[in-house]
Amino acid sequence: MPRVKRGTNHVKKRKALLKKTKGFSNRRKNVLRLAKEAATKSGAYAYRDRRTKKRVMRRLWQTQLNNAARLHGMKYSELINAMKKKKIELDRKVLSEIAKKYPAVFKKFIESIK
Repeated sequence: MPRVKRGTNHVKKRKALLKKTKGFSNRRKNVLRLAKEAATKSGAYAYRDRRTKKRVMRRLWQTQLNNAARLHGMKYSELINAMKKKKIELDRKVLSEIAKKYPAVFKKFIESIK
């Protein structure tokens, strides 16, 4: 059976891996064994943090809403409760955007649900 060297495949695979780890510190960017581990871990962290980001953003919107609502004499929990009673289904992202960009509109919204 003839010998197969796999030169091009090996080089292509190694180049792709080192391209993934470009910009990493120390030997993690150019030593194959360390780069392989770094790429695997970075992928795992990226996957995990795409989910964490959603949690963090929701907490940020809640904080922003609480601050905006308190300016008009209402707490965040009271705001959400009043919205549920009036059957208004606006999500926190939209509400926080309104509170930031259009404070006058948000003030009217607060007055309408009080």
